[in-house]
Amino acid sequence: MDITVRVVIDPGDGSPATSHDVATLTRGDLTVATAGLRLAEAHQIVSGVQQHLVTAQATAAVEDAGQCETCGRPLAHKDGRTIVLRSLFGRLRIPSPRLKTCRCHPGARRTFSPLTRLLSGRTTPELAYWEAKYTALTSYGAAADLLTETFPLGRPLETTALRRRTMRTAKRLEAELGDEHGSFIDTCPAEWAEMSRPGLPLVVGLDGGYVHSKAQTSRRDGWFEVIAGRSIPTGDGPAKCFAYTQTYDTKPRRRLYELLKSQGMQDNQTVEFFTDGGEDVRDLPRLLNPQARHYLDWFHITMRITVLRNMTRSLPEPPAPEPESSEDADEPAWCVKPDSVDAELERVKWFLWHGNTHQALNVLDLLVGDFDCVTEPTDRHTAFATKLAEFTGYIRANTVFICNYGERYRCGEAISSSIAESAVNQIISARMVKKQQMRWTPQGAHLLLQLRTRVLNDDLADDFNRWYPGFNQLAAPVP
Repeated sequence: MDITVRVVIDPGDGSPATSHDVATLTRGDLTVATAGLRLAEAHQIVSGVQQHLVTAQATAAVEDAGQCETCGRPLAHKDGRTIVLRSLFGRLRIPSPRLKTCRCHPGARRTFSPLTRLLSGRTTPELAYWEAKYTALTSYGAAADLLTETFPLGRPLETTALRRRTMRTAKRLEAELGDEHGSFIDTCPAEWAEMSRPGLPLVVGLDGGYVHSKAQTSRRDGWFEVIAGRSIPTGDGPAKCFAYTQTYDTKPRRRLYELLKSQGMQDNQTVEFFTDGGEDVRDLPRLLNPQARHYLDWFHITMRITVLRNMTRSLPEPPAPEPESSEDADEPAWCVKPDSVDAELERVKWFLWHGNTHQALNVLDLLVGDFDCVTEPTDRHTAFATKLAEFTGYIRANTVFICNYGERYRCGEAISSSIAESAVNQIISARMVKKQQMRWTPQGAHLLLQLRTRVLNDDLADDFNRWYPGFNQLAAPVP
């Protein structure tokens, strides 16, 4: 049997409708192989329907513009050209006539094209949306292949052109971001009392990851840091993430502030920030919220202690004491016992777990002094002493951010920035590091991260709805 797909266009102004045959399908007996449409047939049918639809729209638009809006005089025809419109369902070549401007507009251009005015862009928003979404989730090459195989684009999609159009979308998002400020607290305590009752605290985790630089000469050098984070409401509400390239972005605080505002943050609402204690990440969330609380992530503390305790196993045992043979014998060499060092580090861990930084620093200072007094230090003693001194300075620099983790844990409150660790893996590693051999410039990585976070937050469709009022990914089904 033959099945004909036909498009009937009703102008809606009383003139007769026109019909156009799009495709004819021939089918024999029903089998698994012959049931339904094939992908190539669906592509041809969709492309044909769109061609007739856009042609009818363009014809109606040219007819509406065929007379002067001021005096109603018909406009003379100058010549005809063809414009190309790239869409998700094929490349369209649309006849675009040029008309002469009416004499009642002496200062205007002598000719104009109605379709050029209406179609200022040569790419439909839906194609730009899916290009941005695919490239945010996978590599440029894989995104080009998926788009070409899934949609009837009309011709293979070039990776370079796809990356260029995607970067334009990301730059448009960047241009909408507000100015950076030193402080985003612009209210006073008297106004906080008059605000509505805030929700439960927002928990924000911040951490950093590293991306291959385009300028690197080997895999061990030429990396730059990318900061990523995730904000999770304590009650109901979806989590949202953000990221930026540290050496490129000039408005990181504004970016984090807008993320928190999109989750309904108020100035009288508590926001808890968890960081790894790094100076660049630690200073980022300051002066964003008057009720903010800043904590050092427990995971990074216990991870460093675990490394130190593992290093104690490689420390040499002190030599056995020699019997006293005479009064003129040399004093025994001073050396630390690995077991006692491990026990002291265990004490430090539990002091920090309960927020007792004073006792923890006392024990650490005594351990540092013990290793300074070692008479004949080996390479392993020196390595451990260097690591121990680094950890002591790390705790001393972050003393004000260490809380009573045990009490928070028993109350069911957050004590770790594991949400940030997963954000780094989801936002950065899965797209730019793991199994991805592409190298990045700071600008290219930063712009792509903005698209990726918008896609992961389900906000990209809202951006396109704002830019193009006729664009709607949640439209009702066709009657």
